[in-house]
This record gives sequence, structure tokens and C-alpha cells, in this order.
Amino acid sequence: MRRLVILALLFGGIQLVLIAGPAEGSGEALLAFGFLILAAYSVGELMKQLNLPKLVGYLAAGAVFGPSALAAVPAEAVGALAPVSDLAIALIAFLAGAELDWGELRRRGVALLKVTTTELAVTFAVIVGALLAMREFVPFLEGTNTLTTLTFAGLFASIAIVHSPAVTMALLTETGAKGPLARTTLGVVLLADVVVVLLFSGALSAARALVPSGGQGVGSFLGTVWEIGGAIPIGMMLGGAVALYLRFVRGELFLFALLVTFFGLEISRLAHVETLLTLLVAGFVAETTAPGSSGRALRHAMERSAAPVFVVFFALAGAKLALAELVALWPVVIPIVIARVIGIWIGTRLGGRVARLPRGETDAVWMGLVSQAGVAIGLVTVAEQAYPAVGGDMRTILLSVIAVNETVGAVLFRRALAKRGEINSTGRHASLAIREDAPLPAPPG
Repeated sequence: MRRLVILALLFGGIQLVLIAGPAEGSGEALLAFGFLILAAYSVGELMKQLNLPKLVGYLAAGAVFGPSALAAVPAEAVGALAPVSDLAIALIAFLAGAELDWGELRRRGVALLKVTTTELAVTFAVIVGALLAMREFVPFLEGTNTLTTLTFAGLFASIAIVHSPAVTMALLTETGAKGPLARTTLGVVLLADVVVVLLFSGALSAARALVPSGGQGVGSFLGTVWEIGGAIPIGMMLGGAVALYLRFVRGELFLFALLVTFFGLEISRLAHVETLLTLLVAGFVAETTAPGSSGRALRHAMERSAAPVFVVFFALAGAKLALAELVALWPVVIPIVIARVIGIWIGTRLGGRVARLPRGETDAVWMGLVSQAGVAIGLVTVAEQAYPAVGGDMRTILLSVIAVNETVGAVLFRRALAKRGEINSTGRHASLAIREDAPLPAPPG
């Protein structure tokens, strides 16, 4: 009840401020930013009491108070806060890379790759089949010939199969889970991001050859290839620079963690490479090559800042949801969501058998792979540029699918972690307070 009263007071307060004289420019954005954080945190705590992931509350707060519903946070303010969301993605990506363990990758890398490729292949086939079955009801397939239908269905499916490192990291940070299910899910999600972008590049190239378009296909395809190929060496250089800092300086790790994410974001933007992959590689290289326990200390510093970052990221994601479009398209969106979940379920079980992983582990992994987020949005933008005539409809449906998967997937993953007994009841951040202040090893020499 107390949280509901707080929400009511916050909403009433923001309405009074807007009536008295709405702020303009940066003032409006800052006002919306402060309100959104407080509202999202309050709804997140409500969800926690219902034994649901906090990030579902963050998404719900953004959707309810965003432009599509109560409009306490106007569309202009959401647009002005886009850099904050980008910075959050950079931090999440670096932290995800730092969470990877080189020793475990050497031991289980081949097995994880088998699970990933099998799951993606099965899910791709199931989604294409679902789209073909509903072709007369899908706006961008209606009235097309067989070749065009197969081409666009394949292009759509190559985007729809992507997962969400952001949601995975948010749940692992919130629950403090580090067991076999958590590690396997994180590994599959991160590998899938790379595989999906490569698959999408091939699908777009084939689509352009089979169904030529007057859109920006060539530039978009070449740009996609560079975004992936260039992200790896740039991320390695950034990670190496971080490792050098940890070797010779090692001070003010909390501030340095924020500086690294901002710097990596800017480098990715200037070099036109994929931010998520660049920071992911940088985090992995920094954690792997840093001396002693300094890499772990940096990761802990970033985890300290992760909680408020997740509030901002998912609240803004919720504010961007077009609820009216989601409601209007539900007869198409829901079957696609169901088909994708079925494909993931079958694919992970089949992949687990191929990789010879413990059955109990692979039985639950599918629940951590349902969520979707940022990478899918970026890929559908490229598809929209390549095919302007149908790209708008494809984007609208895919964003609606993402909205459902992002929410349902978080609930499923938390339930899977709880069922496997991998949730740390004390919370990860509570356990970091002592280790974060631990002294770093003395410099070499």
C-alpha cells in the first residue's frame, strides 16, 4: 500500500508541475528523468513483493507513465533521454563480457556453440513456418508471391530469433545467480548475439539478390558487416587499455568503470561498430588479461552501479512501447511469440542432447532465452532501410513481439533460476560490500 501511495503522490506532483508551467528543453528531460526513476523503482519494489522480477516493474512503469498511456513522461523527453539508455547498454555489455570465464569457455565453448546453433536453427524454422501459415494476416506478406513471402519471412525470422543480454544480465545481477543454469544461459545468449548478426547479414544479402529493392540495401549490408567485423578488434584494444590501467593505476574504480563505458560508447559511435559486441569483447579482454584480482575488482565496481542503470534502461524501454499498436496487432503477435517459444524449447533440448549437457540443465535453459531487446531493434532498422515499402510493417510487428517477449521472458527466467535453487537470497550487491573495499594486489616490481 505504501508503494501505491508513493506512486500516486509522484504522479500528482508531476501533473501539478506540468500544469504550473511545463519545463522546456533539458529541463523537461531532467524532470521526466527524475520522475521515471522514482516511479520505476517504486513499481519494481511492488513486483518484488509479488515474487516477480523488478525489471518487469521498470518496464511497466515506463509503459504506464510513458507517451502511450498517462503521458507523465512525454515523447520529447523520452527522445532526449536516449543517450542515457545508450550508456546503460554500454555498461551492461561490458559487464556481460567481464562475467565470461575464459577457463569455462575453453571447457564448454564447443558445447555452448552446439546448443546455440541448434536452438537458433530450430527457432528460425519454426518462425518461418508460422509466418507462412499466417501469410494472409501478416501485413508485410499479404498478397506477395511465394518467392517474396519466403524471402521476407526469412528476413523477419533472422531478427526474431535474437535474445537479450540486457535482460539476462539484469536478472543475474538482481538475483545473484551464478549456478550452472545461469552460466549456461549467459553463454548461449552472448554467443547467439554474434551468430544472429552474421545470420542476418546472410539473410539480407540473399533477400537483396532474390527480391531487389530501391532501399539502402547495399550500404546497410556493408555497414552491418563492418559493425560486427570491426567491433572485435576495437573491443580488444579497448579491453587491453583497461587492463593496462588496472596494472599501473588501479585507483577510483567506480568512476573509471563509468568512464570506460562512456568512452567505449563514443568509440563505437565514431567507428560505426556494434556497441554491444565492442563493449562485450572489451569486458572479456579486460577481465581475462588484468593482473591478479584487479579485473574482478573492476567488475564489482561496475556491479555496484548496475542496479540504478537497469532501472533507467528498462523504464525508458517501457516508455518507448507503443501500446496501441500492440493491442491492434495481437492476433498476429501472439502466434509469433508462441511459435518462437516452441522453437526455443525444442531447439535447446535438441541442442543439449547434441552437446551432451546434463539434461536437468538444458531442460530449463529455454526459459532464459525468451527475452529480447536492443539488438533486434537495431537489425530491424537496417531491414526497414533496405525495404522501405514493407519495412515499416515489419518493424511494427517485431517491436510488438519484443515488448511481449521482454516481459514474459524475464518472469520465466527468474522462475527457472528459483526452481533450480540458484537465486542468492541475500542478493549479489549485498555480498559485494566487503569484497569491493578489499585492497588490490601490489604493483609488479
